[in-house]
Amino acid sequence: MSLAYIRKVVFQIDETHKEMEKVISSPPKKIIGAAVINNKFANKYIENLESLYDIGAEIGGYLAERCVSILQVKPEEIESYGKGAIVGVDGEIEHAAALLHPRFGAPVRSAVGSGKDIIPSTKKIGGPGSVIVMPMTNKDNIWDFDFMDAAEITIPDAPQSDEILIAVCLGIGGRPLKRVKPD
Repeated sequence: MSLAYIRKVVFQIDETHKEMEKVISSPPKKIIGAAVINNKFANKYIENLESLYDIGAEIGGYLAERCVSILQVKPEEIESYGKGAIVGVDGEIEHAAALLHPRFGAPVRSAVGSGKDIIPSTKKIGGPGSVIVMPMTNKDNIWDFDFMDAAEITIPDAPQSDEILIAVCLGIGGRPLKRVKPD
């Protein structure tokens, strides 16, 4: 695996120990792994974006594997996931779609031990310091209300105009005080 196109990676962990003055006995965890890469298609229209498909797969697997390792859990303990990308202003939203959709999912699912449902996503154009808010759902049942959540990250110096920030988020435990039930 060659990750020479990555400028930097950032990992962020979120554990909620107390909510509404209630101590959470088993704190839910969310981790985000983000990579900042050069956008080789910045400032030009390219019809065939297939080379981004493989980059998406490679980065998705790398970030998901690192996230599981950082959390020090077994892959099957991951319960929810999501993904997102911010394309620098010299790129186009289709660059994010090419990274996130055709081949990104399989290596992420492999890293988390399964994943029967889609990996929800979001994408946008933005500059350095832009926030990406990514939806999260249960990896095996998108309609499990307890895991409908979000995770967000910002990297102060990314993405530059010719870069893309690509991220995956993984979760254990769902929302801290989950108690919403479907009708």
